[in-house]
Amino acid sequence: QVQLVESGGGLVQAGGSLRLSCAASGRTFTTYSMGWFRQAPGKEREFVAVTNWVGGSVYYAYYADSVKGRFTISRDNAKDTVDLQMNSLKPEDTAVYYCATSGDRRLTVGVGPKNIDYWGQGTQVTVSS
Repeated sequence: QVQLVESGGGLVQAGGSLRLSCAASGRTFTTYSMGWFRQAPGKEREFVAVTNWVGGSVYYAYYADSVKGRFTISRDNAKDTVDLQMNSLKPEDTAVYYCATSGDRRLTVGVGPKNIDYWGQGTQVTVSS
C-alpha cells in the first residue's frame, strides 16, 4: 500500500520561504510521477508542480504558472522523498498542500485531482501579509 506523508508546513510572512517534504513508502517510486497540489479554503484542489520520469535517470519538472520561478520541486529516489522549495511566498499561496502520485502515468501541467491515485494527508501553509 502506497503511503505519502508530508511535513514542513507552517506560518511564514510574505516574501519568506518554506520547504515541504513528502516521504513515500510502499512501492519503488523511481518511475512514478510525484507531485504537489494545494487547496485553499472554499476553492478546488489545484495542481502546483510535478516531477515526471522520462527515462534513465532523467526527470522533468513542470509548474503551475502561479508558482513558476518561485517554487522548485525535487526528488531523492534513494530516500523516496519529494520536496517542494517555496520562495517569495505570497498570501495567495496559503493552502493545505498535498503530496500526490499517479503511479507510472505522467502528469501534465494543470492536471486535475481525479487523475491522482494516492494522496498524502496534507500540510498547512499560511502566508501572512
